[in-house]
Amino acid sequence: MLPIQLFRQNKDLVLDGLKKKNFKDLDLVDKIINIDEQRRKLQVENDSISAAVNVASKNIGNLMAAGKKMEAEELKNDVAKNKEKAKEIANQLSELEKEQFDAIIVLPNLPHSTVPFGKTPEENEIIKTGGIIPVLGADKLPHWELAAKYGLIDFELGTKLTGSGFPVYMGQGARLQRALIQFFLEYNINAGYKEYYPPYMVNEATAYGTGQLPDKEGQMYVTKEEGFYLIPTAEVPVTNIYRDTIIAEQDLPVKMTAYTPCFRREAGSYGKDVRGLNRVHQFDKVEIVQLTQPENSYSVLDGMVAHVENLLQLLGLPYRILRLCGGDMSFASALTYDFEVYSAAQERWLEVSSVSNFEVFQANRMKIRFKEGTGKTQLVHTLNGSSLALPRIMASLMENYQTNDGINIPLALQPYFGSEKIK
Repeated sequence: MLPIQLFRQNKDLVLDGLKKKNFKDLDLVDKIINIDEQRRKLQVENDSISAAVNVASKNIGNLMAAGKKMEAEELKNDVAKNKEKAKEIANQLSELEKEQFDAIIVLPNLPHSTVPFGKTPEENEIIKTGGIIPVLGADKLPHWELAAKYGLIDFELGTKLTGSGFPVYMGQGARLQRALIQFFLEYNINAGYKEYYPPYMVNEATAYGTGQLPDKEGQMYVTKEEGFYLIPTAEVPVTNIYRDTIIAEQDLPVKMTAYTPCFRREAGSYGKDVRGLNRVHQFDKVEIVQLTQPENSYSVLDGMVAHVENLLQLLGLPYRILRLCGGDMSFASALTYDFEVYSAAQERWLEVSSVSNFEVFQANRMKIRFKEGTGKTQLVHTLNGSSLALPRIMASLMENYQTNDGINIPLALQPYFGSEKIK
């Protein structure tokens, strides 16, 4: 959530940022500023009345002690009138605060100055490429045919058990999935991230805290009775661990990692580009999250990007890093780098990670603060990244490493998989 101080101090900055995010209802900015002005005037009036009531209450006691009962009674009547007026103002303040909150909550985070203008993924900036794209023969197979050939994944069985987009991993496919999770987690832990194993369902306050609500409500699965939301990413429960918490500055940065299944409705996704593992409703992902001081967050972001890049290098996958344009960024992000790996059989790039800095947007919702040495508190910056999402990594590994007699396993992954090849 954007801090109200931004609207008071730099309306033009807010408007420019919302335009870059392609937010349409810009009139909300003036509405929020007008509500804030009304609210602040009422608050001043309310404070003045409260001060007058306190003074009068003391004087009533003095008058009674001095035997001036009539004057004391008159003052009591004034206090009663002021208290009634203060009650009316408090009700008005409550209504204005709700109106202001309802307006601010639908506004996305403002993008960093380096974020390019644009509306579509085609307008994202490619800032780096790495790895070598393998040259496969004419008999190359896409991952869904490789999965069937080697008995790794059964998509039809998943449809039988649940529905389309819920694959069943089997045998060496399940083992490869487990190996990747273990490899990613240990890589993150060795880099100083503390491992968590959070719930897969969260309440409304938790989903709101990281910005999934109200923006992504239609993309989340929700239980009918309890109203719990199945998590779209471990970012949601893990970042909320520190909700309503004041962190000592010497304990920053906080570095957390977690493996979870992720659940996304992906409404409106159809066609050949969603075949196989390209887009599914349930998938596994290992996440990294950091909380840090504002002045450090962009160097932390660079470190997280390098962290994910090294993972892809260890897996030997060709990749590219993109800086997302304003129109392709998430609701809560200030700056996002996407990682894509090349799928040699499909001959296309597949997104496998997003690494983002949210600045104070999430922390303001969750009230995650840190205390400086002076005792002053301020909001942390929150960051997160996929390290990594498994379905498209699986797809790329299977396609890029396929041979005539099996699928080779990258050297770094072999100790976790227990073999050099899927046969």
